[in-house]
Amino acid sequence: MKNINKILALGLLATFFLSSCGGDGGDKTTSEEVKVVETKEIDPMQDKGIGPITSVDISGKIDDALASEGSILFETKCTACHKMDKRKIGPAMTGVTKRRTPEWIMNMIMNPDEMVKENQLAKQLLMEYMSPMANQSLTESETRAILEFFRQNDI
Repeated sequence: MKNINKILALGLLATFFLSSCGGDGGDKTTSEEVKVVETKEIDPMQDKGIGPITSVDISGKIDDALASEGSILFETKCTACHKMDKRKIGPAMTGVTKRRTPEWIMNMIMNPDEMVKENQLAKQLLMEYMSPMANQSLTESETRAILEFFRQNDI
């Protein structure tokens, strides 16, 4: 969060200096006219992310067979960067379904490049971990299995 504040402060400072530079005598912006850009806080439990997943129903009980498939996929595709219970190259995954919407989780897995370009929460993760999420080219059904594995571990 400190890095975001520093970037915003530098941006505002640069805007002020550029707007107060001399020129051809045209319109000049006064310091009173410089507008502060507000960063609005995003509720992570409302953010669905950017990508093909717009709705996921996880209201039913956990599908143990699907979670087992997700466990295998997580082990083969994700553990180079993620552990369930501790930070590695990426964040720990335990509790992720309590921190993010199911749509956001699936979109981050399936569409990480666009997510870090356009989604504020994904940008914040990139700034914190300094490593972009790798695109593993997983299908929607594979991604849904990983989500079910996360759900099973977040009870």
